[in-house]
Amino acid sequence: MSALPTRRDEAWRYADLQAVAKLWPLAAPEQLVLAEGEAATRHLVLDTDAGAADIRQITINLAKGAKFSFQLLVMGGHYGRVELDVTLHEGADFDLGAVILGNGDQTLEIITTVTHAEPNATSNQVIRAVLAERSTGTYLGKVAVARGAQKTDSAQSFKAMLIDRTATANAKPELEIFADDVKCAHGAAIGELDAMSLFYLESRGLTPADAKRLMLQAFVAGVFDGAAAEDVLQAAALQKLGEMVR
Repeated sequence: MSALPTRRDEAWRYADLQAVAKLWPLAAPEQLVLAEGEAATRHLVLDTDAGAADIRQITINLAKGAKFSFQLLVMGGHYGRVELDVTLHEGADFDLGAVILGNGDQTLEIITTVTHAEPNATSNQVIRAVLAERSTGTYLGKVAVARGAQKTDSAQSFKAMLIDRTATANAKPELEIFADDVKCAHGAAIGELDAMSLFYLESRGLTPADAKRLMLQAFVAGVFDGAAAEDVLQAAALQKLGEMVR
């Protein structure tokens, strides 16, 4: 049995360790394996009951030329955490579109490790977070490029919007590169809604709450564009945003 994590463990630095302790030890991670040339898509909505905790660990292995698109919405429960450990072989492609929506005292986390094990693989991760009241949202994302994994093309983008200044966003996009012919980019930004844009919408007759909702919808909606479950994901996100902004 592995030891309960502590704050010294980088991947658990911002976690609700009391909630984690109630779920420990964790079940074995779910295993997803795509065969050579296979293409698949999947979505996951983490929306447990208020006061509950949920941790999902998923290991994904993409064989040569495989393509996997994953959409993730984390928004429910007192504590919610999704960990993805992805390995890409030659020419494989991984795409992640994820949204964190938190309010109250929620702590919500997305942790990703994407390993480019062989050449010519591509990965793209787009994560958006909207946080209200005293909630905490965290994205820790590591891209590791193995020695010899030339022509890797990888990107990470994390942006968080704080509705209230009592909310907290944590971000650590990380690159570990052992090849010299790669294209890798990452970025993180945390901010608030633009006051002038809100004023403009209100001057056109929207209430302050409706103006905020409209801007936040635009902030997260593009993450799920074109997904097989686009309607389901966007409807769930809009319902949660409606609860967060009144």
